[in-house]
Amino acid sequence: MSGGNGAPTPATGGAGGGGPSGSTKGDGVDGIYAVKVKSQFVLAERPACLAPPRDAPPPSDSNGQSKRSKHRRGQNKKRPRDAKIAFAEKACLAAVRGLPCPFQDTERGCRYNHDVKAMLADRPADLTEGEGGAEWLRGECPLWKLKGYCDFGIMCRLGACHVNMSTGQNLCRTVDADGNATVGLPTEDPTPAPEDTKVEGETPPQPQPGTTLDNHNEVMNVLSRNTQTLLRKNKYPFVCKRHFEMKKEGAQKQPPVVSDATTPVLPLRERKLIDFRDKVYIAPLTTVGNLPFRRIMKHYGADITCGEMALADQLLSGKQSEWALLKRHPCEDVFGVQIAAGHADQYTRVAEVLAAEESMCIDFLDMNLGCPIDLVCNKGAGSALMLRDKKLRGSVEGMLNVLPCPVTIKMRTGWSEDKPIAHELIPRIQSWGIDGISAFMIHGRSRLQRYSRLADWEYIAKVSRSQSMDRSQIPLIGNGDIFSFTDYEEKILRNVDAADADGNTNNLLPTAMLGRGALIKPWLPTEIKERRHWDISASERLDMLKDFVRFGLEHWGSDQQGVNHTRRFLLEWLSFLHRYVPVGIIEVLPQQMNQRPPTNMCGRSDLETIMLSTNCADWIKLSEMLLGPVPEGFRFEPKHKANSYTKA
Repeated sequence: MSGGNGAPTPATGGAGGGGPSGSTKGDGVDGIYAVKVKSQFVLAERPACLAPPRDAPPPSDSNGQSKRSKHRRGQNKKRPRDAKIAFAEKACLAAVRGLPCPFQDTERGCRYNHDVKAMLADRPADLTEGEGGAEWLRGECPLWKLKGYCDFGIMCRLGACHVNMSTGQNLCRTVDADGNATVGLPTEDPTPAPEDTKVEGETPPQPQPGTTLDNHNEVMNVLSRNTQTLLRKNKYPFVCKRHFEMKKEGAQKQPPVVSDATTPVLPLRERKLIDFRDKVYIAPLTTVGNLPFRRIMKHYGADITCGEMALADQLLSGKQSEWALLKRHPCEDVFGVQIAAGHADQYTRVAEVLAAEESMCIDFLDMNLGCPIDLVCNKGAGSALMLRDKKLRGSVEGMLNVLPCPVTIKMRTGWSEDKPIAHELIPRIQSWGIDGISAFMIHGRSRLQRYSRLADWEYIAKVSRSQSMDRSQIPLIGNGDIFSFTDYEEKILRNVDAADADGNTNNLLPTAMLGRGALIKPWLPTEIKERRHWDISASERLDMLKDFVRFGLEHWGSDQQGVNHTRRFLLEWLSFLHRYVPVGIIEVLPQQMNQRPPTNMCGRSDLETIMLSTNCADWIKLSEMLLGPVPEGFRFEPKHKANSYTKA
């Protein structure tokens, strides 16, 4: 067999760098962009356990550019998406609980389905049933196991463990004072809140299914419905005015700053700066750095986590999907949120909401000055904010006048590679003398580079020595291409406290800030802390994916929509995970971030071979092992293209 279990037939030309199977376009004369793989794992033909190769790319024009790419460059409009589930196909949660629906008899009515028996008759089989079902999920409804009650009832795709299949009734598991569990129908809360304690405008308490289990941990940072409504209706009582409102009033052109008399709803507590020293910090990662992924990273030893980048204008309009990016799991003991905005008033207004919301609990706010996406930069946010000192200063001052937590500032080297500006911008920010900046974080690439070519650690070292010795120095954290514990030691630890020719020391922190390295090798924090190259097995990596699926169904839901979300985010992650080449089949350690494996490479088992595949069809096959068969006609295309992985 030419897969991973039998004795593979090696390709001529050796491993990784040479021969017809090892050479790839752009490898360079010395093959520095190819992983040196042991010859027995480089085959003469495609491994038999993999799906057929994808179709050839569309024809190109005279310039070599794909005709289709002209219309799709920088956009995700054509990516396949799951069909929306109609409201009539979803059960009303009141009906799931066996309670009367409060909206059914109103003028607008309830748009959800109340016919439990009809939905039971049309209910699809559980994910564990049928040919190719995910047997490992049998009895694994995450909400049922977590709190003894599943909110989705008959819509749950793992409902066999908590739905009476004869009546469609949703069951709950309660625990008494002695720890004895019983299963029965949900009941209303026997002790409703007294009338005099109810708050006007507050959502009344929902019927309680019973005593929740001891291990039930609620997700944090959930925006209250009242605040969301005020934001959507543009009626939130902001103190900071918009920049165009100030112009209308004839105010001078200056960054809006909250008045000294302004205080948040919650009393300001002492601001405690975050100590990043000797920590592993997982950088904000768009799309893939979601809450289930961060739980995986905490399992492997990450110390500090940060939510995905959230756009301030979307937050201020009350968009639920944007506020969801700020959610925090209790296991994230040190947690920050990252905000991108192009105006100081937007940053300040977001800070007002965060400070006033009792449900919000963040340890630091990270300002995004590094996002290279055109959609963000065209609004003056992301990397574009590096070029606008007045707006940047107003943003920092406005937020720190409101927030009880510190801010961090993440930036790139500059707009273009040939004109870096971070070594000039950071001393200017230091000269402003603003208290509450916990750290600078610099990604060793420019905005125009995006993620291509190697991160410039020599320039990061230069930036770390740029601050004035006459003022209080702000710690600096470097970021870029950390993919092993040796990378961390060579690029960071070796430069910590190092002096230049003039005897000037730097303020670079011994912090492992991980981005794509964590996506490709989630166990990287363990490697860094234990100083070893971990030859993690395929079965261990499969168990990791199972944990992600459990966390995903718990976070996004166990109904069909939640399953769809979990599968899509799993596939997005697999589009990074496949780039890892197992330690046991590499000739030269460690693998570098930009190194590409040879074609027709196999692993030590069929499972490991499938995990190495660059074909989306094989990623879908892995998702079917974990979540059951995909719907007919299902397609997937990764959102993030691996430019630095495919280009020299």
